[in-house]
Amino acid sequence: MHTVIPHAYVRHDQAVLNLNGQASRQRFHARIGSLDVLRALRDSRLHQRPLALTLHWPAGAPSDDYCRSLAREIRLVGCHLGRRQPVECFQWRGAAAIGEVQAVMTNLRDHFNFLMHDRGDYSIDLDPGHTDWAHVGRLRDLGFNHVRIGVPDARTDDAQAQAYYRDPAPIQSLIDAARTFDFRSVSVDLGYGNAWQTLASFAAKLASLIALEPDRVQVFDYAQAPNRYRVQSSQALCDEADKTIMRQLCFDRLDAAGYHYIGLGLFARGDDDLTQAQARGRLSRTCEGFTLHGYCDHIGLGLGAISQIDTLCAQNSAQPSQYARALGNGHLATCQGWQRETGDALREHVVERLACDLELDIQAIEQCYGVIFAQHFSAVWPLLEQWHREGWVELSAQFLCVLPAGRWQVDELCGLFAAT
Repeated sequence: MHTVIPHAYVRHDQAVLNLNGQASRQRFHARIGSLDVLRALRDSRLHQRPLALTLHWPAGAPSDDYCRSLAREIRLVGCHLGRRQPVECFQWRGAAAIGEVQAVMTNLRDHFNFLMHDRGDYSIDLDPGHTDWAHVGRLRDLGFNHVRIGVPDARTDDAQAQAYYRDPAPIQSLIDAARTFDFRSVSVDLGYGNAWQTLASFAAKLASLIALEPDRVQVFDYAQAPNRYRVQSSQALCDEADKTIMRQLCFDRLDAAGYHYIGLGLFARGDDDLTQAQARGRLSRTCEGFTLHGYCDHIGLGLGAISQIDTLCAQNSAQPSQYARALGNGHLATCQGWQRETGDALREHVVERLACDLELDIQAIEQCYGVIFAQHFSAVWPLLEQWHREGWVELSAQFLCVLPAGRWQVDELCGLFAAT
């Protein structure tokens, strides 16, 4: 018989997977501005720390004003960093035409030190409806070696988009192209919970994607869709019961197909770099999700982009007019952020290591931070004890380990620690 959990600790089967960054938005405030980011950039240059860049490209055709503003931001950020700081990781978020990618990449390479000979991890989003083999080959020539394929967010009145959702052939073609051109990994997005989806249609789509054998599958709830889908997020959702079943289908069938659950809705094959890094305790998590490059200063470029530079977290304005106005006046478009302090460092260390390693050395944490873990996290400890009794975690005064039965709840557990 299960012990009754206090109301504050009730487990939610429909856990929210935040794919738009782990930095706590509740701690963001408007007292962080452009000057704070400039100081952080100069400190990064002084210490010659390696970089991880993420560029946000808007859904749909961007305006000329946006392209000019983005070019100004690239120049402004680049001039405050050192030319010898290597860009070890680069992520292009949002599908773009090949001409747009070429123009922006030329500007980026003029201001940042991109690595040659495939030594960096450089990824880009693709739209199967507007990408062909020649496009994929040109992206490889531009230095990209990871691709993420978005499954279109079809509407009931959008026959073309629904055709792409139902038919795996365009996605199969892109996966074949990526493997032909020797990309390191292929990731496929899969959203669940939209009103036009049925349990049968979702199960069929999931089965078709598994048959394509991508290296990674990113599963997300349309209620908490990634930024690149936000323009379509006003669509009606299906009921919670169906969403719960869809989510459970993902865990059950991807696990049966040999995928490992990394966290935050991300599944990866056993031979994938992220799976291997997690097994070896070398995985990190930043505002852009799981990464092999957690030691880098993370620089976000574009609307709403988040930067994590040493202890500073800062976010660009998500309003196009404010973004353009700030950069037009020669300032960064920073609108909010926060400076991490000692308590934040402990909390973030616990969340990151639990998410990435699925275990915590409690004794080492207590020695490093001078705390008694059970007392410092007293709000979470009763839930840990309950999960220990349920067989989801192994818990002692010295150690916490997420067991296989609790693997799918690790995102919720990390969220509880983050909220303390």
